[in-house]
Amino acid sequence: MRSYWDDRFRKEGYVWGTSPSTTVEHALTFFRKDNVKTILVPGAGYGRNTSFFSSAGFKVTGVEISEVACGMAKKFDPQTIFYCRSALDMPLNFGIFDAVYCFNTLHLFLERDRKRFLEECARKLKDNGLFYCTVFSEKEENFGKGKEVEKNTFESRPGRPAHYFTEDDLREHFKAFSVLESGMIQDRENHGEGPHTHVLRYIVARRQ
Repeated sequence: MRSYWDDRFRKEGYVWGTSPSTTVEHALTFFRKDNVKTILVPGAGYGRNTSFFSSAGFKVTGVEISEVACGMAKKFDPQTIFYCRSALDMPLNFGIFDAVYCFNTLHLFLERDRKRFLEECARKLKDNGLFYCTVFSEKEENFGKGKEVEKNTFESRPGRPAHYFTEDDLREHFKAFSVLESGMIQDRENHGEGPHTHVLRYIVARRQ
């Protein structure tokens, strides 16, 4: 996975532009209401979403597997602390956080590692901490395209499998948490293929 993302960031640079995802504003409403102060962002990329939260006054820690993206992130968002490593291996010395903001990272793992990833994130959350997560839905245009490597998981890009979540599937993944809200949200992007809109699922859950 590291080589795929290193190659992509090296070739495409700021793949998704420098503006944050539209989902950060949505997540912010939950974080403000819950008096969140510290946020962990696994799969932080080059910092376009972390910069939104750090600029809003939160203490933010980003975790990113790509060394290329980490180098970009430290320049793009110097207020955030970045760790260049897999989100499947986040030592306890990272600290404990009030909230996790996870944008389109969970669906990049195969089933076994999706469970491991969620367990890692839970270990970094304080008791009753918030988890805001977005994933590809089965309404995505690329659903069903490419080799199916697991149920509802397709390799539409060589070396990058993606899992597409139904509502029931997403809630099943978060069964160890207390789910507060879930639904659909649209996110516009333009990364070399022209403007398009991703149809995402989101879930807001609390660590029990």
